[in-house]
Amino acid sequence: NRVDILAETTDGELVLIEVQNNPQHDYFHRMLYGASKLVTEYLGKGQEYGEIKKVYSINIVYFNLGMGDDYIYSYRGEFVGANLGDILQPTKTQEFKFNINKVADIFPEYYLLKVNNFKELAKTSLDEWIYFLKNSDIKTEFSAKGIEEAKEALRVTNLSEQERAAYERYLKNKRDEASILSTQEFETRWQVEQAEIRGMEKGIKQEKIAIARSCREQGLDVETIMKITQLSREEIESLYKL
Repeated sequence: NRVDILAETTDGELVLIEVQNNPQHDYFHRMLYGASKLVTEYLGKGQEYGEIKKVYSINIVYFNLGMGDDYIYSYRGEFVGANLGDILQPTKTQEFKFNINKVADIFPEYYLLKVNNFKELAKTSLDEWIYFLKNSDIKTEFSAKGIEEAKEALRVTNLSEQERAAYERYLKNKRDEASILSTQEFETRWQVEQAEIRGMEKGIKQEKIAIARSCREQGLDVETIMKITQLSREEIESLYKL
């Protein structure tokens, strides 16, 4: 009856997505609990309060929660002056240190999508997603970000058992092909690199032998030549036999 998804943005912000099908009178409390729990769970021991992660609570409900006719509601907490009605603002130091524009940027933001209140006409990208959530259908003209992936997932979901088995076999074959190709490419690169290493090692060895010959011609003893070239005694003595 309830589906929870937790995601983290590239900026480290937390996005909690909850889908609730059945009526729940204390769902507003549930929203508060879920966001608050994330705040505490993602603040490590010894961390400053200033390191609390921003939390977005996105709630998709399929029942009549509260009294309101809109299908998208948002809550962003503000501190409002009791006498002057002004909005409490952060200092310039706070803005710089915590990378915020207003105090509300620190607190969790709540978004409530009342799917059943949607009137079918999709005017925005978000509307296209809500249409999909309500009707389990995606119109050909929809172009919201990620909607193509959702369309493919929906198509697979609607396949018959036989069609899905064939689709799974197709995906398995594609994965096998990709794995084989990747292995072949890796082995080819490995062989090339090893050949290059062997070539370098051979060149270094030849250079050491040339130095050893020169040392021998200058009358240096074997022990000295070994220290200079790092060649073995057997390798150096073999040069004397040539």
